[in-house]
Amino acid sequence: MSSAEAKIINERKKEVKSILVSQPQPGKPDSPYHKLSDKYNLKIDFRPFIEVKGIPFKEFRKGKIDILDHSAVIFTSRNAIDHFFRICKEARIEMPADMKYFCISEQTAYYLQKYIVLRKRKLYTGHKTVQELTEILSKHKEERFLFPCSNIRKNDIPDYLNDNGFNFTEAVIYETVASDLSDLADIKYDVIAFFSPSGINSLFVNFPDFKQNNTRIAAFGPSTSKAVKDAGLVLDIEAPLPEAPSMTGALEMYIKDANK
Repeated sequence: MSSAEAKIINERKKEVKSILVSQPQPGKPDSPYHKLSDKYNLKIDFRPFIEVKGIPFKEFRKGKIDILDHSAVIFTSRNAIDHFFRICKEARIEMPADMKYFCISEQTAYYLQKYIVLRKRKLYTGHKTVQELTEILSKHKEERFLFPCSNIRKNDIPDYLNDNGFNFTEAVIYETVASDLSDLADIKYDVIAFFSPSGINSLFVNFPDFKQNNTRIAAFGPSTSKAVKDAGLVLDIEAPLPEAPSMTGALEMYIKDANK
């Protein structure tokens, strides 16, 4: 951050009384957001700025992708799992016992048991990162991979598969779209917290003439931070930070200083 940017952010620093979190409301009563709200007497509302919609089976069929022509499936999210098996159900496809599943994390692999019996399947999983998953994939270059994904996805896995000569098919089976936020048009918040570039896009889809004014913007992750700046907005609160690895931690750091 340049000294000029730091000066602007410091000049914009004012008391925070209300925060809009662009995600679904946490299910747990002991959520860090609830603790933050109680500790600083804040109004914190939750509203997803994006939603996931499944690609209709008729539209999927137009791509002429034969699921059973593949010997392995790569999953990077729960949404991918849900919509993949939705497509299979609508196509009346039963996955063969020798189908192999490659998951980006143990959590994603665990979620698979919603649809298959894990102990009877060939399952390979990374711990958390794409690099861990690609290391596993590198040992199975003979497979014919299917990569179910969203219309908005990172390039890392497809780029790796392409660059290393894998036989794979990318299948868009769900899409990320802007939620309808029209009811928020006249409601103002001191801080809006974003977690993806899609959230920033949704803001301007709903409010093309949005003016930031005194609204502070918080962003989680480098791609979200970049999207904020690319949209011509001031990024007031950035996360994660070494001393604040979570969004709530970064918000609290800011609030401690701003609400003196």
